Amino acid sequence: MYVGRFVVVAPGIGAYRVSSRSFPNRKVVDRNGTLTVVPTEDAEPTDNPYVSYNCVRPVETPTGDRRAVIGNGSHVDPIAEKLETGYPARDALATPLLALDYEKDDYDTPRIAGVIAPESALIGTVRRDALLVETVSEPTMVATYEIDSPEAHDLEATSAGTAAREVLSAEFEHPVCAAAAAVADDEVTLALENGD
Repeated sequence: MYVGRFVVVAPGIGAYRVSSRSFPNRKVVDRNGTLTVVPTEDAEPTDNPYVSYNCVRPVETPTGDRRAVIGNGSHVDPIAEKLETGYPARDALATPLLALDYEKDDYDTPRIAGVIAPESALIGTVRRDALLVETVSEPTMVATYEIDSPEAHDLEATSAGTAAREVLSAEFEHPVCAAAAAVADDEVTLALENGD
């Protein structure tokens, strides 16, 4: 089954995978502690604004709490910025999703995102017909296609590295690259997988 891009989050752990039929020549890079999806060197030039974006960003709140934001587009940065200024996690997730709305491409692609804390997690999506934001206690997934509402998902990983590898090898079509974050009280650990 082709589900497109997807996010899986649970308390303390989260992962994101790019699955693509249209733009498979992409990879995740670490840009000073933020994971970013970018075209590979052999990718065709494109002016598509949805091809390159920050997908995982660690955050420290004003009270010193650690978080990670994970998602499929330009909404990752404003979610992180709201957390950094002290917004509650639910509001920080919902506000940019609502403001930016679904992607205005040929498929009305939903925006998907999660906020991960050591003991909690939230997942959200904005589609053409709905804004959904849920607090989750078990691994939960939302994708841009087919699984466009949060639902339970098996994620066995307990570290960022194993989470990135696990979602990249998940049984969904057209895997391209993956990124993940593990959040503890004192640090956020990041990992990326490009299928190398």
